Amino acid sequence: MRFETKQISAEPDAIAPDGSEVRVLCQLSRGGLAVFTLAPRAVSRGIAHRTIEEVWYFTSGHGHMWRMLDEHDEVVRVGSGTSISIPTGTHFQFRCDGLDPLVAIGATMPPWPGEGEAFFVEGKWRSTI
Repeated sequence: MRFETKQISAEPDAIAPDGSEVRVLCQLSRGGLAVFTLAPRAVSRGIAHRTIEEVWYFTSGHGHMWRMLDEHDEVVRVGSGTSISIPTGTHFQFRCDGLDPLVAIGATMPPWPGEGEAFFVEGKWRSTI
């Protein structure tokens, strides 16, 4: 085992399949942490994950998150102080309703396996990305 210490990058490390910016933080064998940023007034693409689950904590901005799994379908307001779960297989999409970016810290369990993990789904809103 090795320790990891990492400063968040000024520029995105990647663009998520949903279109949000990703800044990768520390990772371990059973989970990883990243910061997701959605631009002001942007609407992400609808996606779902094949094998991972995530927990997000919003640190700034405000907007809405749509999640659907089996017959459960809901839209919730999100913003600073809100935490949400995304179980494996959940169809989800989020949007930034303000003039400031919508920012969330996300824990991914297990760590992001790479290309092919996410697949596109029909979202609740028309994507702007």
